Amino acid sequence: MSEPHTGTDAADGAGRRPRFGALPGRPGKIIAVHLSYVSRADQRGRRPAAPSYFLKPSSSVATSGGVVERPAGTELLAFEGEVALIIGEPARRVGIADAWRHVAWITAANDLGLYDLRLNDAGSNARSKGGDGFTPIGPDLISAATVDPSQLRVRTWVNGEPAQDDTTDGLLFSFPQIIADLSQHFTLETDDVILTGTPAGSSVIVPGDVVEVEVDAPSVIGAPSSGRLITTVTDGDADFDPALGSLPKVDDKQRSEAWGSREAAGLPPLGLDPQLRAKLESVPVAGLSAQLRKRGMNNVTIDGVRPLHPDSKLVGTAKTLRFVPNREDLFASHGGGYNAQKRAFDGVAEGEVIVIEARGESGSGTLGDILAIRAHARGAAGIVTDGGVRDAAAVAAVGIPVWSNGAHPAVLGRKHVPWEYDTTIGCGGTTVQPGDVIVGDADGVIVIPPALVEEVVDAAIAQEHQDAWIAQQVAAGHPVDGLFPMNAEWKAAYRASLDAEAGDPT
Repeated sequence: MSEPHTGTDAADGAGRRPRFGALPGRPGKIIAVHLSYVSRADQRGRRPAAPSYFLKPSSSVATSGGVVERPAGTELLAFEGEVALIIGEPARRVGIADAWRHVAWITAANDLGLYDLRLNDAGSNARSKGGDGFTPIGPDLISAATVDPSQLRVRTWVNGEPAQDDTTDGLLFSFPQIIADLSQHFTLETDDVILTGTPAGSSVIVPGDVVEVEVDAPSVIGAPSSGRLITTVTDGDADFDPALGSLPKVDDKQRSEAWGSREAAGLPPLGLDPQLRAKLESVPVAGLSAQLRKRGMNNVTIDGVRPLHPDSKLVGTAKTLRFVPNREDLFASHGGGYNAQKRAFDGVAEGEVIVIEARGESGSGTLGDILAIRAHARGAAGIVTDGGVRDAAAVAAVGIPVWSNGAHPAVLGRKHVPWEYDTTIGCGGTTVQPGDVIVGDADGVIVIPPALVEEVVDAAIAQEHQDAWIAQQVAAGHPVDGLFPMNAEWKAAYRASLDAEAGDPT
């Protein structure tokens, strides 16, 4: 295994290089990891607690210098530069310490995917990742025995411009862990290929684009390299037959994930429209509450919470996190490691409010300064918890708006088990769903259903204007009776004032 493999298998009679020319043999199976790099997980806004996988057919393998077709009627073909591991000695139920010796070779791979087919694949990726030519591998192999699996580098270029550059030091799950995990489920056989996931930077490619991927070990003397794996995108001309199966379909989520971000896909930011956000920031919670009450919505206030900074204003959309009462065995299984609390704070998006269900239990902290810093760095709009805050002074100093049930010095495990996130919760006596609009000020925090927010905020602004006019009349010496609320005479006077403001000569 010490000599480099250069993929020099003989060409066929027509001078074409065999599909598996870069590999020792045709792989029995190709296993791919969904998310494995920190940079990619952060880009996607979620960090899995354990690796997960999908299978690709060996018929998808291609060699360097080949082409890949973007099927007719599709738009979201995306590249993913990856490190490919090629199994030498079969592995079954091996441990992490012994796993790496079962890898014979490493090389470059491009885990191409067609996001137009991703929705209907329901996570299997069978069609979206299994097309002919969707797994270019090579061109040269590096002996796994000569490199440190934590010190490899993968780089990708599109039309000569850098697109990806990361190292295996930035993995969520080490290569030995992935091998050991897979081997506890099935035998990894000689020549099987593991595609180990892609770092941030994957994006959409179009016909005419040329993608190059290289894996190397820069810390090793001689810097062994896979060489550049080159693939050119072409236009396919065969249509999908609707009588045979589902057709390509895309939505904004698929576009965002294929391009790498909503901005890159030309989509508006998620969350509140800037103009709507500005309106909500201009209106007191009391005014919004009054308008919701007029529409039969009385159970929309998060009760018992107060801001760490009384002059704070909070506007955003809800990202939910739920704690259940502490039970020692459940805290042992769910409280440590990369638990739901940490995943929620790592995954909060710009403009979101982390809303925490703690059952009104203030006898321990539900967050501290480290998590507050993380939310602030992610661009979160604020945090609301009906539980306690630990390191309250330090949390307040972070500067992110926080509403809580008070301060408490105890850590999470005294009262709570972090259980789940991005689900419907109850906080401060009201139900909160992901995406609900959250507004807070010194009076408290209110939850507005997204379908009502435009109507409610416009009505609240109009009511605030009217109340300000009434206040002027009271300050001028007019009695409250008949003015608050206004009788017909005062309503006519108010309408006249509105006409005057609008410049209406009548």
